[in-house]
Amino acid sequence: MDKLKKELHDELTQNIMPFWLNKMVDHRYGGFLGRIDGHGNPVPDAEKGVVLNARILWAFAAAYRVLGKPEYLEAATRAKDYFMAHFIDQQEGGVFWSLDAQGRPLDTKKQTYAIGFAIYGLSEYARATGDEVALQQAKDLYADIERHAFDHENNGYVEALTRNWQPIADMRLSDKDENGSRTMNTHLHILEPYTNLYRVWRTPELAERIANLIDIFLVRLLNPQTNHLDLFFDDRWEGCRNIQSFGHDIEAVWLLHEAALELGQPTVLEKVEKAIKSIAKAADEGLQADGSMVYERWTDTGKMDTQRQWWVMCECVIGHIDLYQHFGDTAALDIARRCWQYTHKHIVDHEQGEWFWGCDENARPNLVDDKAGFWKCPYHNARMCLEVVERGPHPQPLSKGRGE
Repeated sequence: MDKLKKELHDELTQNIMPFWLNKMVDHRYGGFLGRIDGHGNPVPDAEKGVVLNARILWAFAAAYRVLGKPEYLEAATRAKDYFMAHFIDQQEGGVFWSLDAQGRPLDTKKQTYAIGFAIYGLSEYARATGDEVALQQAKDLYADIERHAFDHENNGYVEALTRNWQPIADMRLSDKDENGSRTMNTHLHILEPYTNLYRVWRTPELAERIANLIDIFLVRLLNPQTNHLDLFFDDRWEGCRNIQSFGHDIEAVWLLHEAALELGQPTVLEKVEKAIKSIAKAADEGLQADGSMVYERWTDTGKMDTQRQWWVMCECVIGHIDLYQHFGDTAALDIARRCWQYTHKHIVDHEQGEWFWGCDENARPNLVDDKAGFWKCPYHNARMCLEVVERGPHPQPLSKGRGE
């Protein structure tokens, strides 16, 4: 574990963060560039996505909090200032989905997932610096989600709305998704920022919201037949159960655990710890002999998407480190090590910095998709490194069930 910890510390400080510091700053229009393509070429006039910018804010704030480097604070502050000046919708609340290169609103829809990441980035900046303005903005965005996106009749959070919070026909997060009003992905990335906000704003109301989100996962999203998390639903939680996303499964393992630990309610923690062991076992169906984890499987056809995407590798590492730390699962530690070894060899770009989007089953890197862009951010990989660095070298009995 000590060796893994050092390797990931070095990866973060010598490769990932320098790429974003040296190549992604937008010196012309402010903030950060919207895109660098898969070959490493900047695209200065690319639109700027809210998810990318919220994740940049989170990554530099978290890196500063853990490592204390002043250049990380400078970048985090740059990201925070630009985000609050341009992405916050001052008239209607929430955040814009995208801006043009000059910082003017381009797509003004309200995607709940994106508001969640805004809370994540701003609350982490407040956590790292004590900044009350950033914290208040995070609280305001939380109130926007609860006021406009929460369904009091059916429970859960609607996927998307118009700029002024009215129903919208196309609620999809991306072209690859189904047009469902409830998705596992959005609920996961509301749970994540709510947990982080709770670290700096411990209110009973927020605690109740976190407990409810955990319950949604255990009752609505977890498939009791397969132990995978199902992805797309309608308002009444009816939907297809034909896609198994291994990366989301293993990501949910540790994010659910993190939320339950932060919440500190023994009955909730007990239920979560029982469930996540089953979810982790289901996620491991995506593990390959080479140490990697593939993307997803369609159960209606049996087809497997064998891409090794960067974010899936990261979540595979963290999820298994969590199982090792809290339950003494040494086999999980071995899985995490092997996954990192595969990633370091085939997905990390050792020449131009950062990581490729991924590679195919023959370890050929994906140069078609972005090196940095709307979805390719310093979030999954920076977080993987920081989680291992923060967690320390040995398993710790922070929860019940250790050794089971």
